[in-house]
Amino acid sequence: MLFRELGKTGQKVSILGFGCMRLPTIGERSDHINKPLATEMIHYAIDHGINYIDTAYPYHASSPTEGGMSEILVGNALKEGYREQVYLATKLPIWLIQKSEDMNRYLNEQLQRLQTDRIDFYLLHGLHRHFWEHLINFDVFEFLDSAIEDGRIGYAGFSFHDEFEFFKEVVNSYNWSFSQIQYNYMDRNFQAGRAGLEYAAKKGLGTIIMEPLRGGCLTKNIPEDIQKLWDESKVKRTLAGWGLRFLWDQSNINLVLSGMSTMEQVRENIKIAEEGYPQSLTKAEKDLIEKVRETFNARIHVDCTNCNYCMPCPAGVNIPLNLSLLNDVYIYNNLDKPSGNYFHLSARGMSAAYCNECGECEEKCTQSISIKKYLKETADIFEK
Repeated sequence: MLFRELGKTGQKVSILGFGCMRLPTIGERSDHINKPLATEMIHYAIDHGINYIDTAYPYHASSPTEGGMSEILVGNALKEGYREQVYLATKLPIWLIQKSEDMNRYLNEQLQRLQTDRIDFYLLHGLHRHFWEHLINFDVFEFLDSAIEDGRIGYAGFSFHDEFEFFKEVVNSYNWSFSQIQYNYMDRNFQAGRAGLEYAAKKGLGTIIMEPLRGGCLTKNIPEDIQKLWDESKVKRTLAGWGLRFLWDQSNINLVLSGMSTMEQVRENIKIAEEGYPQSLTKAEKDLIEKVRETFNARIHVDCTNCNYCMPCPAGVNIPLNLSLLNDVYIYNNLDKPSGNYFHLSARGMSAAYCNECGECEEKCTQSISIKKYLKETADIFEK
């Protein structure tokens, strides 16, 4: 396993981290984790060099408003000496915070669920401008300072789901140690994107990447024209190999999280990580990835540029993100990943189903997009 320093923390983390949001389950319920298999996978990962385990309060829950089974599974899996071998990360469910006291309450509950007295890397989960003012009013920075001082957490960071300008505002607001952003060869300009990656590095923050394979969209149900591009390459890699190597090629990426669901994925990703050196891809390999990206993008259904002029929506709908999820269905021919994201939007009252067709967004749209029509299509697809 290869290691890199996580920004200004100075801690050496494995370039591959184990994300515990897609653990194997029994049946169709996400909260029914296959405990023996999931535990075996985590132990195998640690035994083969992975030293960063990431979970969160709602992972493997029946609802984003409830505590999930992932933290409990991880706490049990890290018994018998495994806890001492890893950095443990989990996240504060910011959408559930109703008063200042809630932050300490959730953190203490998470410590109990994880059976530990310290969370090494603690994140504000899914930062979005919608929640920011409330967190500031509830003295979130004082909470983080206090938790660091009393030893309940080691380093404070945040995972991010908004636009670059807000990312800069967040980065500049506090003495963060690290940030976690969605980034892959398709999402270079999505949310914080490459600009956020570079800005975080400039500020000395460690950078953790989530959704490196877009929740499987870059490895499953691949259209024939795109699969043909990969097949014609002289260099042969798995689809996961191409996606992960694209990220590890960049030296300002410290760690890549993978939400692994099978033992085969764990073994494959660990093997890929053995060659995850920075600046190790050739120009021809980078050109191929760019050609694949362009071919995917030709399948876009809605020509939304994410300019956000349509926002804010009076009904609370996150219009650009809903349209992005609709595009995902057409681009990747894959419902799994966008359906999960829509589920979380719905729980926050920000999904397309909340559109009341007032039409204010269409008046402000610089691209003259029929937003009401596409939001209805989005709701029709995902609400089923």
